[in-house]
Amino acid sequence: MRVAVIGVQGDVEEHVIVTKKALKNLKVDGEVVATRKAGVVARSDAVIIPGGESTTISKLIFSNSIAEKILQLAYENKPVMGTCAGLILLSKHGDEQVAKTNTKLLGLMDIWVKRNAFGRQRESFQVRLNVKGIGDYDAVFIRAPAIVKAEKNVDVLATFENYIVAARQGKILALAFHPELTNDTRVHEYFLKLAFD
Repeated sequence: MRVAVIGVQGDVEEHVIVTKKALKNLKVDGEVVATRKAGVVARSDAVIIPGGESTTISKLIFSNSIAEKILQLAYENKPVMGTCAGLILLSKHGDEQVAKTNTKLLGLMDIWVKRNAFGRQRESFQVRLNVKGIGDYDAVFIRAPAIVKAEKNVDVLATFENYIVAARQGKILALAFHPELTNDTRVHEYFLKLAFD
């Protein structure tokens, strides 16, 4: 199994480390590669879009065909996970900030998002969530977005302060928090298991 972590911005190395641990815990042979190459993404079984600045990530993935390959994987029913800014990019509907910055979205999930739903960087926090399919989980939020609305075909996995902060549509997983910043590998394990569903 090959997992591609889009290496344009954000906690790329942290995602690589946690995903390797998750593969080991699941006793699955595989490799995890941080990449900026569309060809590597195309030959992967799953892809992770880390956090960062959504406008920048969007420009970079759309300018060098990475977005096209992510969409192709999704259409082939392979798992795609977006964390923080990655959640914004997975959505079909952005807020006024997304419109103002002309951020192009992948449009893979029937969700409406709000950038910086919980305030600026200094308002970062950690909170215990109950995540469907995972259980109690200590989630780290850093200048996090949130889902304000989801269609019926979207499975809501966790909420916080009237916002949806984790959701799944088919094999597409969107998280407002940073699962790569804890030693808990359960979110990555949950994601990897989608490849075998």
